[in-house]
Amino acid sequence: MNTPKLAIITSGGANFYSIEVALKRLGVSYQLTTDKEVVNNADGVIFPGVGSAGFAMKQLQQHDLIDTIRNYKKPLLGICLGMQLLYEYSNEDGVDCLGIMPGKVERFDDSPQLVVPQMGWNNIDKKTESPLLNDFDMKKDVYFVHSYYAPVNSVTVASCNYGVDFTAISHYKNFYGMQFHPEKSGVAGAQLIKNFIEVVNGNLSGN
Repeated sequence: MNTPKLAIITSGGANFYSIEVALKRLGVSYQLTTDKEVVNNADGVIFPGVGSAGFAMKQLQQHDLIDTIRNYKKPLLGICLGMQLLYEYSNEDGVDCLGIMPGKVERFDDSPQLVVPQMGWNNIDKKTESPLLNDFDMKKDVYFVHSYYAPVNSVTVASCNYGVDFTAISHYKNFYGMQFHPEKSGVAGAQLIKNFIEVVNGNLSGN
C-alpha cells in the first residue's frame, strides 16, 4: 500500500489533536500547514475550517489558498466549516465561499423545539453511493457541532435532519465534505477517515 502524505490546512489556528490522533492510528504522515506549496505537493488534503465563514475566508485569502484549493486536483476533505466553505455562499457573515459545490449555506432557525447550535450525536441517511461510505454502519451516529448547514442537492451523499434536512456528507469530483466531526465520532468516524485515506491511496495508485 502507498503511504500518502496529507496536508491539514490550519488557517486561523485551532486544536487539531483529534484529527492528528486519528491519522496517527492509521499510520498516515501529515503536515499542519498554511503553505500553498505544501498543499499543492500533498497527496491529499484535510480542511477542518476554523471560526466563522468570513474569518476563515479572510485567512484563506491571506495565505493565498483560495485558488490553491479551487484548483486542487487530488482528494480534499472539508470538515464542518471546511465543508461549508466548499459551497458558493454562506449566510454566516454574508460571504462568498470557494464556489466548488453548488448551494448556499443557511442558519438553523431558532425555536423552542430546536436548540442552535446543533451539538451532539445524530444519525445520517445515505442518499447515494460513495467510497466514503464503504463498510460504514449507517445505524451508527456521528457527532455534530454547528449552527449553519448546506442544502440537500446533487452533491449530497448522506443527509441528516435537525428541524430541516441538510447535507451531512457531500462529494463533487475530487472534493468531499463532512458536516459532522469524524475525528470525534468514535469507531464510526474512524471508518470514514480510513475511507478517505483509501480514496487518497486509490488516487496515488492511479497516477
